[in-house]
Amino acid sequence: MNSTSAFRTFGDFYPYYLGEHANRACRRLHFAGTTIAVALLIAAIVTHWWWFVAVAIVQGYAFAWAGHFFFEHNRPATFKHPLFSLMGDWRLWWDMLCGRVKI
Repeated sequence: MNSTSAFRTFGDFYPYYLGEHANRACRRLHFAGTTIAVALLIAAIVTHWWWFVAVAIVQGYAFAWAGHFFFEHNRPATFKHPLFSLMGDWRLWWDMLCGRVKI
């Protein structure tokens, strides 16, 4: 399946997503950005400073997109597959955290 195909399920999409994250520096930036986003979301809940949610979203995407533009040299999947891409971000983060994908 190529990047212009419609993915029917997340299971169909995830192998494509992993292929778009072959560069280790890109994956590391995704991991860092998602980890910081998690910390900011927790901080928002604890402090009730809800603007942290917006900061979490912006910085999470900033790290990820920097990885794509400067290291992977491709367009983030977010632009064509926003929901599956968001799911992929979290799945990739979890897979890296558990050691299934190399950081």
